[in-house]
Amino acid sequence: MPTAETRKLVLAAAAAAEDKKAEDIRILELDPSEASFTDYFLICNGTNERQNVAISDGIEYKLKKEYGVMPNSVEGRRQGEWILLDYVDFVVHIFSAEKRAFYGLERLRKSARTISIDELNSELKARVDASRAKKAPAKKAAAKKTAARAVPAKAATKAVAKAVAKPATPVAASPVAKKAAKKAASPAKKAVAKKTVAKKAVAKKAVKKSAK
Repeated sequence: MPTAETRKLVLAAAAAAEDKKAEDIRILELDPSEASFTDYFLICNGTNERQNVAISDGIEYKLKKEYGVMPNSVEGRRQGEWILLDYVDFVVHIFSAEKRAFYGLERLRKSARTISIDELNSELKARVDASRAKKAPAKKAAAKKTAARAVPAKAATKAVAKAVAKPATPVAASPVAKKAAKKAASPAKKAVAKKTVAKKAVAKKAVKKSAK
């Protein structure tokens, strides 16, 4: 069964041939039982040998530039009467009008199905749409899993944010802590009391001296 990638390459090759003014472009989908070596023949002809070479160059350039694909082998370019580009899954045949009529590949491949560029394009589109439809449920399931994982993470983030924003509740001092605080404060209080007594004594002496 030809792949979507093969169909895409055949269409690109046909477009390149059309750009170089190739005539009577035909695509043959070969019967697998008779031609297991390839899936498609792309057949066209030019008006002379020079044009045939230009068509082959155009096809090679387009497929290499856009898809990074090179032909497995190239035959007949020097003579230019029948140039063959072998891309394994499809083979391009570029004839002169006389050679095409003489060899009659379309007649030899009676079991092959002749398809137009538009038909091949429609088949490719249908294949791509079917592939996307199969992938869609998998993508939805993956999105649901991601969302399910994100909810707990979001809740945890909110909880952390609340904990940071909320001021710390003062902890009630234990009886042991209160005793320790009193002990630490008592020497300071005694020192202050002594200073006060000393000040009062000095004041009394000053009053007695002034009375004398």
